Amino acid sequence: VPVTPTVTPPLSPSPPSALRLQASSRPPFTACVRSNSNRAAISHLHRQLYGRLYPVLLVNTDGSTTRLRYAEPKRILMMPLDSSTLPEAERKARLRRHFPSKPKAKEQESYEGIDLDTYKKFWKK
Repeated sequence: VPVTPTVTPPLSPSPPSALRLQASSRPPFTACVRSNSNRAAISHLHRQLYGRLYPVLLVNTDGSTTRLRYAEPKRILMMPLDSSTLPEAERKARLRRHFPSKPKAKEQESYEGIDLDTYKKFWKK
């Protein structure tokens, strides 16, 4: 006696696919536009959220390093330094490096001590 498989219907109706909904809502004869993060990627993908985790080197304030997985493709992450824990001399040195002084105005050259007759032969007539 041949056995015929029986198919039971699902208990709840399955929702229609998002692709079918999107395809049916499009008017006919339109050009396909890639509306995702890769549509204008020339140098790198312009994404807010990356689909995987990347190996990154985390540098702590004491100089120790840790390898971890990070959501963005970076090589090194540095923890911010708390300047209130630094000695006063090192804090001032960091501030001087961060905010350098304005360049001093140079003195303008004066041509009073130059004898112009010695350079007369180089002038065009």
